Amino acid sequence: MAAGRLTFRNINALAPMVRVGTLPMRLLALDYGADVVYCEELIDIKMAQCRRVVNDVLDTVDFVAPDDRVMFRTCGKEKERVVFQMGTADPDRALAVARLVEMDVAAIDVNMGCPKEYSTKGGMGAALLSDPDKIEALEETVALAQRIEKVGVAAIAVHGRFKDERPRHPVHCDYIQAVARAVSVPVIANGGSLDLVKSYEDIEEFRCATGAASVMLARAAMWNASVFRSQGLLPLERVMQEYLKYAIQYDNHAFNTKYCLCQMLRDKVESPLGKQVQAAQTNAEISEALGLQEFYRQTEEQLQTRRDALQSSSLPSSPVVDGGVITMAVKFERREYPPQITPKMVLLEWSRKQRMEQPLYETVQRPQDRAFQSTVTLDEKKYRSSLWEKSKKFAEQAAAIVCMRVLGVPEGRVGDKDSDLVCKRKRESRKNGRAEEERRKKLHVADDVLQELETSEQRVVMKTGSETSERSAD
Repeated sequence: MAAGRLTFRNINALAPMVRVGTLPMRLLALDYGADVVYCEELIDIKMAQCRRVVNDVLDTVDFVAPDDRVMFRTCGKEKERVVFQMGTADPDRALAVARLVEMDVAAIDVNMGCPKEYSTKGGMGAALLSDPDKIEALEETVALAQRIEKVGVAAIAVHGRFKDERPRHPVHCDYIQAVARAVSVPVIANGGSLDLVKSYEDIEEFRCATGAASVMLARAAMWNASVFRSQGLLPLERVMQEYLKYAIQYDNHAFNTKYCLCQMLRDKVESPLGKQVQAAQTNAEISEALGLQEFYRQTEEQLQTRRDALQSSSLPSSPVVDGGVITMAVKFERREYPPQITPKMVLLEWSRKQRMEQPLYETVQRPQDRAFQSTVTLDEKKYRSSLWEKSKKFAEQAAAIVCMRVLGVPEGRVGDKDSDLVCKRKRESRKNGRAEEERRKKLHVADDVLQELETSEQRVVMKTGSETSERSAD
């Protein structure tokens, strides 16, 4: 651990939790009073393949895998207080990953406590406890405390359970206390959720019971991150909303967002709110469940504006050839086209007139922000926009625009020279307008005839009524 950048005495920390310890939860815990936050365990083999990418749209640093998945995302707000936890069984690979992330985190932690098979089967987690020589090479451990202290670690986190025990088993405060007494470096006590820690006041009691310098919380923080608040717990729905805001701001994957919210709901996951969250497939739908539709809409607009500005300033507006594909920095703007007219429709109509095969579209999605880019093939040539769009439909429209601009085909924008399709639609509109006018005239004539008939019938009735009255008087 980088001892010069972070203290581990008298702190309350968010423990590393798989699928939970992503950026939104870490930031939320910091807001509520956590001093240090751990990311979820990230495997060294996957991280070693990542490249470091500065994300100017989100103002984050992303570590992106070869398949474009974001394995780890962090930001300046947590830089001095985030601990990167690594799953590893190889000292050299662990060192390579540590060097990759060291400028963006406050400390590095090697997981040697996880008892689950996915860690131990690969020689990671608790499996490392049976190989002291390997532990010393990694310069980290949670056991053999006195031996490991000599290699210069900044702190030791101790989960007070044995390898074969699970959260349902009581935490062993006395074992944590024994380790704390045996070493001079700070010991961080972990494992007190449910049994001992249910509120902020309980954190200090757990610290005293273990004799540890600091406390680390997992499940208690997962259920309600405001456990770190000295002022007391906040209502769960408010915590969920504040978590969701971070998830939206930092483009957290919807499935991960949903998972964390369901963990917060616990036994209320089958409530009406819980069922709505479970049914949601996107952050937009999750936002609707928690009443944050407007926040979601505004944030998405802000992020899209930032994306557009960054893309437009960095990409050429004239056509360039990229890997055999003709590209331009083009964006589809719906308001630039008449109602019922799109670039795809115009291009299709033009290709039919030229007796070409119809345009074919191939679209890909970028995992880190789930944006789309489409390539259109026409007459054995490929065209695409170098800008990424928020939807598959918009990406295809942008590709069609590039194709028509390169070919010099009128694309049907408002104010442009009319394309064949626009002219056709105008002719159809005029024809339909004339037909509608004829229909109205016929209806008007029919109404006049009907009205005249009704008037005549009334006259006959009135006359007949008068005659009947005269006969009665006689």
